[in-house]
Formats: sequence, structure tokens, C-alpha cells
Amino acid sequence: MNSDMIEQGFQRVWQMFQETDRKSKETDRQFKETDRKIEELGRILKENMKESDKYFRKVRESDRNWEKLVEALIRPSVSEQFQKRGISVGGSGQREERKRGGETVETDILLTDADSLVAVEVKTTLGVQDVDEHIENHLKPFKKFFPEYKDKKVYGAVAYIHVEENADRYAYKNGLFVLTFSGKDTVKIKNDRKFVPKEW
Repeated sequence: MNSDMIEQGFQRVWQMFQETDRKSKETDRQFKETDRKIEELGRILKENMKESDKYFRKVRESDRNWEKLVEALIRPSVSEQFQKRGISVGGSGQREERKRGGETVETDILLTDADSLVAVEVKTTLGVQDVDEHIENHLKPFKKFFPEYKDKKVYGAVAYIHVEENADRYAYKNGLFVLTFSGKDTVKIKNDRKFVPKEW
């Protein structure tokens, strides 16, 4: 093998090495660019999540304020409506809350009399999930958290301005009183006279 052939061989190897090095640098550059884009995307998502959190906090605060307003509108006439149904509740309390063993039970409006009471859950928009939560989280454990009422009949009710998913019918079928607004009495009980409330 003469020196020219050896030189040509080295040249080819050197060119291959340079090409591999160039491709390696280009790949490295592309990886860095990809990392930069991922980092930028992460920053944008993080900012958007912060904005979304702010928005949903405002929505939740707005819902709570509306619910407080609905409670204030319901309270003056709701006792009278139950008295018309033979449940002679007189006293009413707002936002009754008890804590026990790390758990909390809260009722928006609590109507009481000598032998029975009605725990009312108030929503601006009532959905099926709200009915389930009222039953599971408030009514079923009620006497455990409010032992002073252990000898009373406990009834449940939901009150609302808007309704979704036929949640009013769902509440009726589950033995709850259903309250909504009317022009004459401010609030009315929608349940018909055949309705038999469930005791908790």
C-alpha cells in the first residue's frame, strides 16, 4: 500500500469523524432547543394555572356569597311553609357547624321545634351531587355531631334558585323536601301532599 492510498484513507476517516462531530453538535443543539421549549411551555402552563386558580377562587367566593343571599331570603318564610305541612318548626339557626374527630358537619339553615327539625342545604344551582352530599355528609351523621337532637325526628331539605339534572325530582325521591322561590311566599315547598319525608 503506497503513501497516497494511506493518505486518502486517513482523509476519508477524518471526514467521517468531522461529519459525526457535526451531527453530534447539531443533535446536542436540538436537544437544548427542545429543553428550552419544554421549559418555556412549563412556565406558560404554570402562569395559566395561577390565573385559573384565581378565577375559580373568585367563582367559589361568588357562589358562597350568592348562597348566603339565598339563605337570607329563605329564612323569613321557610318556617311558615313547614308549619303548613304539619311540621311546627319555630326556631331557626343559620350556618350550624360541628367538628368531631377531624370531621365537620355543617347545615346552612336548621329549623327546630319540640320533637323534630329540618336541616336545609342551600344552593344557587342544585345538582344531583349536591343532593348526595347533603344526604351522606350532613343528614346521615347528623345525630352523631348534634347529640342534643338525638330524640328528635330529623328531616332534610334542599333549597335553590336554579336546578340541573332534575335534581329536584332526585331529592324528592330520596325523601327530601324541595324548596324554591315563588312570588307570593318568597319560598315554597314543591313537594306534593302525597310526599312522605324520610327521617334520618
